[in-house]
Amino acid sequence: MSDSKASCLCGAVKIVAADVNPKFSVCHCQSCRIWGGAPFFAVQCGTQVTFEGEENIKIYPSSAWASRGFCTECGTHLFYKVKASGEYNMPVGLFPDIKGLTMDMQYFSDARPSYYCFTNQTKEMTTAEIMAYFADKM
Repeated sequence: MSDSKASCLCGAVKIVAADVNPKFSVCHCQSCRIWGGAPFFAVQCGTQVTFEGEENIKIYPSSAWASRGFCTECGTHLFYKVKASGEYNMPVGLFPDIKGLTMDMQYFSDARPSYYCFTNQTKEMTTAEIMAYFADKM
């Protein structure tokens, strides 16, 4: 796959991701829903991600295992980065040219509020399963 390019809403931050997985995930956790006002639709981008305009990125340590980045100019959500591996999960909407997008996983499925649901058949992980997965990565 060739590099995928993206930018924030105002263009102050430009992104090049070498390995964007078109099988995206949706996170229903409270933090993601507060962060974006809705579930977080994310593509996994691995560790080969470069940024132009890094001085416009604010990083917030949102949990023991991850941090979130956003543009300080326009507020665009740029990434959720796993601290242990350095892997980036980025909003799927940042990459308008990705072909073959498929919802593959729903995280914190037990935290999904009752006011929405998806009909897609995906794998799901509950809060307990997520906590067990990250327990040895903190």
